[in-house]
Amino acid sequence: MKYILSLASFLLLSPSPLHSQENKKLDSLLKVHNELPEDTLKVGILGDLYYATQYSDVDQSGKYANARLKLARKLNYDKGIADGYYTMGTYNMAMGQGDSAKIYYRKALELYGKLENSKGQFNTRDALASQEKYEGNYDEAIELNAANLEDRIAAGDSAGIAGTHLAMARSYEKKGSYKIAYDHLLAALAIYEKIEQPLWKADALFAMTALEMIFENYDKGIVYAKEALEIYERHNDKVFQMTTLNGIGQMHIELKEFENSLRYLNAGLDLSRELKMTEMEGIIVKNLGRALMGLNRSAEGIANLKESVNMLRTANRPDELFESLAAVGEAYNSINKPNEGLPYFNEAVRLLESKRPTGNGAKVYKGRSEAREMNREFDLALQDYKEFKVLNDSVFNSEKTNQIEELRTIYDTERKEQQIALQENEIALLEQKAEISSLQKILLAGGLVLALLGFYSAGQKMKRNKIEREKVDAELAFKKKELTTHALHLAKKNEVLENLKSKAQELKQSENGNKGYQQLIRTIDFDLQDDNNWENFSKYFEQVHKNFNSRIKQSYPTVTSNELRLMALLKMNLSSKEIANILNISQEGIKKARYRLRKKLDISSDDTLQDLVISL
Repeated sequence: MKYILSLASFLLLSPSPLHSQENKKLDSLLKVHNELPEDTLKVGILGDLYYATQYSDVDQSGKYANARLKLARKLNYDKGIADGYYTMGTYNMAMGQGDSAKIYYRKALELYGKLENSKGQFNTRDALASQEKYEGNYDEAIELNAANLEDRIAAGDSAGIAGTHLAMARSYEKKGSYKIAYDHLLAALAIYEKIEQPLWKADALFAMTALEMIFENYDKGIVYAKEALEIYERHNDKVFQMTTLNGIGQMHIELKEFENSLRYLNAGLDLSRELKMTEMEGIIVKNLGRALMGLNRSAEGIANLKESVNMLRTANRPDELFESLAAVGEAYNSINKPNEGLPYFNEAVRLLESKRPTGNGAKVYKGRSEAREMNREFDLALQDYKEFKVLNDSVFNSEKTNQIEELRTIYDTERKEQQIALQENEIALLEQKAEISSLQKILLAGGLVLALLGFYSAGQKMKRNKIEREKVDAELAFKKKELTTHALHLAKKNEVLENLKSKAQELKQSENGNKGYQQLIRTIDFDLQDDNNWENFSKYFEQVHKNFNSRIKQSYPTVTSNELRLMALLKMNLSSKEIANILNISQEGIKKARYRLRKKLDISSDDTLQDLVISL
């Protein structure tokens, strides 16, 4: 079984807005804290103490975060309360308490909004995005980060811009858009080197390591990881030392250098126990089991893998638990004891069907199929193999869709226009004929004035040109009708699929998770994400509204591809509901997108976005 290290699992924690290198010496902070009365300054010192211990003593940092919030409430200090909510959210996220983290973050975001504290809002949105990413909600995470990126660029917040690039890289990596992720990482690294932030630079190097693993460049990944590890050790950043040691150990496993792997993994395990981070301990124990299996120490290896499963069952990380369950099943397959591995495969399948972990679902069906085949349960083995094929094909199609989306993001409008140039030939010829027809009318009109003798001949030509012009106009009108029909069909198709999906989910629940409904839902999900319909729509749109995209990019060069889509649909004067169905997002999402577009285009309160777009 192939194990791939992702940015999200490689980095359990995102860099804080106040990373540990910004803190004063811990003893100095404690001295100031002990001498201060209970005032607003002490609330700030408690925050500094939290950040000073966040990566070296997680348990103690939680006590400082709680004390900060408690004191701010006692003083009725709103800014301190908002900061306290934020630090409590960060602490809960570090401890794997995602639901509690989001509750605190939302309280912080609401209070920062009332206080009109932009920096607090930026940091909290980024933190919320990190939690959404950990839960597998990558599009939501990217949307939060993208909104922050625009505002931080406007504010000139270099460190914040780099941090947001880093966060977006992690989400794009999980979506399979590796080129976009790589570009965001390079952007972050370039900024960190200019502003001399060694720990944040280490975070970006660490993320580069994860991408190199995906590209199977393990030797290069180890070089990046060791450079990051040296920085973390120099700054006593124990949390990221632990995760980096785990990553290096995992890469040595992929290189089949199992002895080297054990050295790094054991060092990481010691730190995870010192920091009392059970979730990370479970992940490292899983990798230790894999390394031991590689050394043919099967009894020790399986014991570690089982221990990992028990530790991760209590954490809110279904993807990591899924990986450990699959690893136990595979280990038993490798020593020809399929009966002992089947319960773990079965639990992994149940987890896949209920919580949808982000792991490779196809592999667990393949592993269970092999176990059943060894047990001579051929019918069940064939059934699992078919399910494996369905999921494997779905992954292939999903990767294909991601590649299309990636190209759409990378290439600008001019490049796309070149790619569809052949498709525009027909409409270009029609417009050329129309221009020639108008020119001929002018020339013939002049001929009537100059020579009455040509009256009859000119009249006949004008009649032919009128017929030709009417034909061109009719063809253009047909194209417009075809465009509108295609747009409305796309909207209706997405609306029907969403309703069908909801109904299938209801039926699935009422019939105890029938696999047929599960497969139907996956099919609908794929069809909803299919970009072919949008590509066809874009072709029709460009034929009717010639050079619309290029005019937009020339007037507003910062407009994104998604904003171009929205402007195209506004150009057609469609309703918000129709636009929402076409783009497959909520009407509330459309409202937010319109608001951000108004802000980017700098439209005054007296003008409307619709009128501006239609006039272009």
